Amino acid sequence: MKVLKFSSWIILFLFALMMTACGGGSSSVSDGTGTLSLSLTDATTDEYKAVYVTIKEVWVHMGGNEKKDSNWEVVASPDETYNLLDLVNGVREDLGISDLPAGHYTQMRLIIGDRPDNGFNFMSEKHPYANYIINISDNYHELKIPSGLQTGIKIVNGFDINANETTELILDFDASRSIVMAGASGQWLLKPTIKVLDTRDDSIVRGTVTSFAGGTEVLLKRALVSAQEYDSVADVKDQVLIQTSTLTDIYDGKYSIFIQPGQYNIVAYKNGYAPLCSKLDIEPDQEYSLNFTLLATGTGTVSGNVEILSSSPYQHVTLSFRQNAQCDPSTPGNQQIEVKSVNVANLGSYSVILPVGMYSVVASTYGRTTQVFPNTDVVSSGNKQLDIIVD
Repeated sequence: MKVLKFSSWIILFLFALMMTACGGGSSSVSDGTGTLSLSLTDATTDEYKAVYVTIKEVWVHMGGNEKKDSNWEVVASPDETYNLLDLVNGVREDLGISDLPAGHYTQMRLIIGDRPDNGFNFMSEKHPYANYIINISDNYHELKIPSGLQTGIKIVNGFDINANETTELILDFDASRSIVMAGASGQWLLKPTIKVLDTRDDSIVRGTVTSFAGGTEVLLKRALVSAQEYDSVADVKDQVLIQTSTLTDIYDGKYSIFIQPGQYNIVAYKNGYAPLCSKLDIEPDQEYSLNFTLLATGTGTVSGNVEILSSSPYQHVTLSFRQNAQCDPSTPGNQQIEVKSVNVANLGSYSVILPVGMYSVVASTYGRTTQVFPNTDVVSSGNKQLDIIVD
């Protein structure tokens, strides 16, 4: 009888050992190896001349307790300072290539550096900080990282590594939504908003943005082109989602957007011109051509102060400035498009230049009720005072 019990225990032990070897434990990694290729791009902004971010390392989670460093694998160690605004129109910066055990990986962690590299910025000056912006007036603002993010930015996005295959992923760093203007703390903040893109089904939209001056067609440089999703039944803060964006080239006014399949409003805009949009149904692995001709118009400003009652000085409000537009002539009624957005820290102030017209301003922040300020009229050379108080 003892022999039978001992034999049964041996069988169970061998079975458990076999299941662990086949990935039956906490890790989802299986036999064989594949390759992970990582690159960086930017869903950009026209609010700044440069946005510099230092990326030290990228880790991937291999399964098990995510608080244990042994369950993470370092897959890239660039330790370089990048200007995100250079990474537009399909430009991608390689971060690293790594061989990994085949299997499913649950998430990534991006480690932001606290020391710049030895390079120079576009003004031929050494980087003064690891993370900073240069605004339209050529002023520097260091970007501070909130203490909760100093151990890395967790990117919850699963992906698979297949044996003997290469998985190519792009970290799409959204500069416009990652920068928080100074508030009560007096600090500009970096709160990275990053999406992981799988290139396998990518399509591309290309075109030019032009206008007319003195009866002659001219190319518009640094015009902002974005791919936006509109959902009228979603929560108001999520009715307009920017999936990606780019700036037209400084030499020829051309743009390129890599984008996942779906239905989008492609929106073109530049300060001093009225925005235009066009609806596109994007199929996998296709190329689309879409040109815009913008009309010059007057501009005004919307400005004010932001306060989040009973909140940390590091919490911020996202202000989305939206207009009604008919992006699809065959569909009755208007949809909303976002013309601009800014993040403003608690007890901070903002001032946004917009083309003349009527706007809805959507103010949202974590854990609070989203507020909408409709019928915000922007008139030529005028200033609309709009203070935001969130309770």
